Amino acid sequence: MLVKSAASPDASVLLSEAGDYPAVKRVLEFISVCRRDRPSMEAVADHVGLSVSQFQHLFERWAGLTPEAFLQAITIERARRLLRDSSSLLDAAHDADLSGPGRPHDLFVAHDAMPPGDTRRAGLRLSYGFHPSPFGEAIVVAAPRGLAGLGFVDDGARAAALADMQRRWPLAALVADQAATAPLAALAFEPAEWRPEAPLRVVLIGGDFERRVWETLLSVPMGCATTYSNIARRIGKPKAARAVGGAVGRNPISFVVPCHRVLGRSGALTGYHWGLPRKQAIIGWEAGRRAAVG
Repeated sequence: MLVKSAASPDASVLLSEAGDYPAVKRVLEFISVCRRDRPSMEAVADHVGLSVSQFQHLFERWAGLTPEAFLQAITIERARRLLRDSSSLLDAAHDADLSGPGRPHDLFVAHDAMPPGDTRRAGLRLSYGFHPSPFGEAIVVAAPRGLAGLGFVDDGARAAALADMQRRWPLAALVADQAATAPLAALAFEPAEWRPEAPLRVVLIGGDFERRVWETLLSVPMGCATTYSNIARRIGKPKAARAVGGAVGRNPISFVVPCHRVLGRSGALTGYHWGLPRKQAIIGWEAGRRAAVG
């Protein structure tokens, strides 16, 4: 795995994108409140204190899309099309056993499993650090074998983000170690480093049902979407959509294990542990990356 220094060009890109996110978040919050009024791009730009030209450049730099294309990418109409178009693709992937252990998805992720009981028996030590990301500051948690947790920090509340991770593994020892988590953060958020020969290794620490749900999420490619009921069907528990929703909500590895790609049956974005504006931002950002390669 390539390890980047804090001064590397890729780190500079992450810092720039992290600096853009607060403005993007304000745009999404404003649009959600005023969506029925269909505000003009000029009105939205003015709300976040930018000229129309600056507003245009913000989204083209951050998402690789114009503001209009970005906002179109997160509409419920597009979400419905994604669900319709993704269904056959995901079924084909499932039939081909593409979601089996160690199989890479579009982020080139290889995964390992750890039952929660192992955290008690082994006295598990987890490292954590705070790093820039395209979606605001992230908390990254590393187990000895790879990435175990990834969440986001809102309004500088690092203590709350750390407590959220600690609640997930109450008997594990979380120790600050920025050097251990920096390579994982860089690999998770830098598309230029998403390579099959150097996969990002993640460790799924949870019960059997949870791990099956999270493994299924790993098979949902960028630019696709699925539903809770579809995941339930694919893991052989067609009546367990509500339990699937609970497992999706407990996913400790945001973005990499893509719970943001799970939508309501109608195409609604539904809930997201790290906030709906961030879910919208990730979906729109991914749409730009998908357009760039396809």
